[in-house]
Amino acid sequence: MNYEEARKKMSDIGQEHVFRFFDELSDAQKRSLIQQIAETDFSVLRRINHGAGDGRGVFAPLDAMQRSEIEARERELHDIGVKTIKEGKTAALLLAGGMGTRLGSDDPKGMYDIGLTKPVYIFERIISNLLDVVRETDTWIRLFIMTSEKNHDKTAAFLKEHDYFGYREDRIVFFRQDMAPACDFNGRLYMEAKDRISTSPNGNAGWYSSMCRAGLDKILDDEGIEWIDIFAVDNVLQRICDPCFVGATVLAGVSVGAKVVRKAAPDEKVGVMCLEDGRPSIVEYYELSDEMMNAKDKNGEPAYNYGVILNYLFRTSELAGVADDKMPLHVVRKKIPYIDESGTLIKPAEPNGFKFEQLVLDMIHQLSSCLPYEVIREKEFAPIKNPTGIDSVESARELLKKNGVEL
Repeated sequence: MNYEEARKKMSDIGQEHVFRFFDELSDAQKRSLIQQIAETDFSVLRRINHGAGDGRGVFAPLDAMQRSEIEARERELHDIGVKTIKEGKTAALLLAGGMGTRLGSDDPKGMYDIGLTKPVYIFERIISNLLDVVRETDTWIRLFIMTSEKNHDKTAAFLKEHDYFGYREDRIVFFRQDMAPACDFNGRLYMEAKDRISTSPNGNAGWYSSMCRAGLDKILDDEGIEWIDIFAVDNVLQRICDPCFVGATVLAGVSVGAKVVRKAAPDEKVGVMCLEDGRPSIVEYYELSDEMMNAKDKNGEPAYNYGVILNYLFRTSELAGVADDKMPLHVVRKKIPYIDESGTLIKPAEPNGFKFEQLVLDMIHQLSSCLPYEVIREKEFAPIKNPTGIDSVESARELLKKNGVEL
């Protein structure tokens, strides 16, 4: 795309202001802005007046495979899982596009040091957990790492500098998540720099479309990978591709397995696995009615009792049917840094515009079946979202120490 074409593309959607500082830019900066315009899908801006995904269907409980059943069938599930992994049918995908801003860091979140007596990085703990399965199965699992344009170079350099914390480099593939533009409440694009339109990652369901656009779905086909375990960077206790989870999902014959934990309280702020109009889905905590919170299953336990931890095992053969244009686009109010008309960077204290995201809950809802698989909270759920308090560096450290991890 040349300058005239870029100018027309932005003129057609009433966003010519992105060229306000164009004459001040270096040749390299001009090329960068034009390239960004060429690569960005601005059609999301049409959605700000009619948010997607707002209407929900009819909810019903979805039974989970509980710990009692898992423990009773442990050998069976484990053996099937090990066989599947040894046959090279399982891959892992780390969602690592976020920054450590809420932790007070300008680095990628995975670079955050949670150690007390020595450096212990979030990336290190994640890879160590996967290495447990590598050693147990004597199989190097293919590991995809999804970064973002904001943290890719730092992430790749950091992991290389630390020799990938013992993981084989030839089994790791990096790719960048697609970005979506950000705008004010009237749909006017923000600029984060004179040569850069403000963008943000396109949501936690963007991993598959981003992977395909990077051509990495070919690896899934070429290597015969039938299952892919996606997981977030912030949970330092989660087990990845662990054999019992893999075996249970395979034997259940479902489209996706979802790790869940029992809710700590009926009103705990976690999304809950359920059925929505007869298909698997996730109901957000703020969508749970009093009736749903008080509903009981056949055993007299809460019917909506299992919260998701963002660890899902997808059957790859069904992912092609999860198309971008079929998934709702969520329009989210956010605080968006931007430059004003004089080129000064403004960091707003309150939400000042919209970001656009596709969410994994909608991806799951497109699939026909799901197995919620219960894990023990104290052994597999230590999210790091805040410096202190609930789901924090502090709480994660305590849980890691309880699980024998030296910090």
